[in-house]
Amino acid sequence: MIRVLLADDQSLVRAGFRALLDAQPDIEVAGEAPDGEAALRKVRELRPDIVLMDIRMPLLDGLAATRRITEDVTLKEVKVVMLTTFELDEYVFEAIRSGASGFLVKDTEPEELLRAVRAVVDGDALLSPGVTRRLIAEFAARSKEPEAEGALAGLTEREREVMALVGIGLSNEEIARRLVVSPLTAKTHVSRTMVKLGARDRAQLVVLAYESGLVRPGWLG
Repeated sequence: MIRVLLADDQSLVRAGFRALLDAQPDIEVAGEAPDGEAALRKVRELRPDIVLMDIRMPLLDGLAATRRITEDVTLKEVKVVMLTTFELDEYVFEAIRSGASGFLVKDTEPEELLRAVRAVVDGDALLSPGVTRRLIAEFAARSKEPEAEGALAGLTEREREVMALVGIGLSNEEIARRLVVSPLTAKTHVSRTMVKLGARDRAQLVVLAYESGLVRPGWLG
């Protein structure tokens, strides 16, 4: 059973998400929080598998709450997906750098929300369909200057190639087609790269691809 914590200051939003999630045989809502401080307390108390976290909340915003969760080694199994009102929320890239496993716009289709919950728990990153590449380009352009590529020294050439493709927003299936390999092989390369770099998930791999200089804004080929 996948246990989800809902953190949003709008009770109507929480109620809608709860009704959808609780109707699934493999998902249950473990708790709710109306602000970031309450979300932190609930995460420590309930240890959910995933938190659906609104960015803009009172007392403590979702970005700060996410950072505290991902920096706490005792909560390393908890995944966070940010909820945004607009596709180009100015905090999305920073949220992913802070450790969030992805984000969804609040008006996403119900099927996509369910897919997101299951995908993130399985270790995949989640970026709303149709906006992934645009968001990566938008926010990577605002990110800090690339660091030296020394951090990538332990990667093979194929792993660097795969990491670059992840960085421009390609899914495992798209990477497989680009490299003429199976989706399972592509997923294996992505997983090994994350392990070598100590990335929490695919979302942080995207950030590392830009921060290392392996990928630059605008390389959306």
